[in-house]
Formats: sequence, C-alpha cells, structure tokens
Amino acid sequence: MMRALLTGNGPSAKLIFPMLPRLITTALCGFAVANALAEPPPATIDLSKFPAAAVEDVVVPVPSEIFIVLDKLGTPNWKGELRDNLGTNTGNRAQIALLLGTVIADGFIAVEAEDSEKVKQIGQEVLVLADGINVRKAVIARSKSITDKAEAKDWRAVRSELDGALQDVRGAMQELGDDELAQLVSLGGWIRGTQVLTSIVGQNYSPAGAELLNQPELLNYFARRIDEMRSKNLKKEELVVKVRKLLRDIKPIIGKETITVENVQKVNKLTTDTVNAITSEDQ
Repeated sequence: MMRALLTGNGPSAKLIFPMLPRLITTALCGFAVANALAEPPPATIDLSKFPAAAVEDVVVPVPSEIFIVLDKLGTPNWKGELRDNLGTNTGNRAQIALLLGTVIADGFIAVEAEDSEKVKQIGQEVLVLADGINVRKAVIARSKSITDKAEAKDWRAVRSELDGALQDVRGAMQELGDDELAQLVSLGGWIRGTQVLTSIVGQNYSPAGAELLNQPELLNYFARRIDEMRSKNLKKEELVVKVRKLLRDIKPIIGKETITVENVQKVNKLTTDTVNAITSEDQ
C-alpha cells in the first residue's frame, strides 16, 4: 500500500510518497499532461502539488495535478460535481473561512468543467467572503482577473488566478495575525476536494483511483493544527469541532490495505455531511 512520508518539521514540512503507481507518478510530476509524459517520473512526489499540502501552514485545495490524474482514470463529469448553491455567509468567521475554502475548490472544478459563468460567479463569491474576514483588498484584483480570464475561456490563466487568490488571502490573514483562521480556509478546500474526489472515484472505481485517498500523514497534520490552536474560542467553534471529528472518523477508513469502493463511499458521505454543515445558514 502506498504510504506518504512527512519530511522536515513545523510549517516547512513536506509530504512525499516513496512509491506510487506509475500512472499517478507520471501525472503528478508536471502541470501539463504533455510535460508529464515527456519526462521520466521522479522518485518522490511533493504533496504540495496534491489535493492539499502541509507546506507553509496554508494549503492550495484541489490544484490541477489531481485533475490530470482523475482524467487518466476515466472521464469525470465535472459539470455534475458543481453545486448550484455555494453556501451562505453566516457572519461567523470560522464558517466564512471554511466556506471560502470550499468555494475556491469549486473554482478549480468549474475550470475543469469549462463553465465560464460558474467561474465568474465563484470569482464574485470569493470577493464577498474575503470581505467577511477583512481581506477583501487582497483579492479585488484577483477576482476581476478571474472573471476576465473566464470570459476569455483562458482556463490555464484562471487556475493560476485561483491559486493566487488563495495565496493572497493567506498573506493578508497572516498580516492580521489570523494564521489559524487561514488554516480553516485550507481545510475547507481539502474537504470539498475530497468530497469531489470520492464522488468521481466512486462512480468509476479502481484501486489506483481509491489510492489517492491514502493521505494519513496529511490527516494527522490537519488534526495537529486544530489541536494546537491557540484560540480556545476558535477551537471550540461547532464547525471546527465537526471538522476535527471528520478527520478522526476518516483516518481508520483510509488506513486499510486496500481502499474499497465501500470505503470510498463512506468518506464521500462524511465529507458531504461536513460540506453541507459548512454551507448551511444554521450556524
């Protein structure tokens, strides 16, 4: 079974895979399929380019590399994974941060679906949510650029702007001393990304696809980030408690020798319930 290794300590730690199926190794070694096929696969994979990464405290959810892998495993129905309702801003900062992560993840999904209207909607929603956690100024330019690039159907540029929007949010939140809240943005993106991943793999199951869920060290990392939160009030927030329980519940499911289709469906149910809680106005 594929195992990930955590190298280094603290926020600069990186997760790598010592062994990967050739299909996944090749797909993840570059941003574009052409580059991935033109070069030999590396001995290790930096998980900073996986659905989420324990690098510098904040994780970019669902980057392009995961989509390359899924495209090679089948023909995902990306439009079918898009949500009509992106969620409600309740005014609770923990909920807004988690919701922002899920919305940015949806941006990557909309790009794969090549749905320019949905991308533009997401660009505006990112701006609204950023305003709710006092980092609107950091993403105004990105939001406009996302809309413009989506209008032009320049999907590679939209991906880049989505990546940049998250990094801008991260920097602004750190300047405000809200690094723990920034981690919730990362978690929201990872949860939504895992929901979509399990949906797609569950519809077209293969052991190679299910193996993408084998991220125990990443689960441990996220759990530690919550457990070590300095803000007791944030740590006790209902949604934060729910996310911590999600991490605890998922860990034994993916820790098996083979991740079966039933286990993929279990993780999908758990992440779907959590996404629904994040997007609900009843917070």
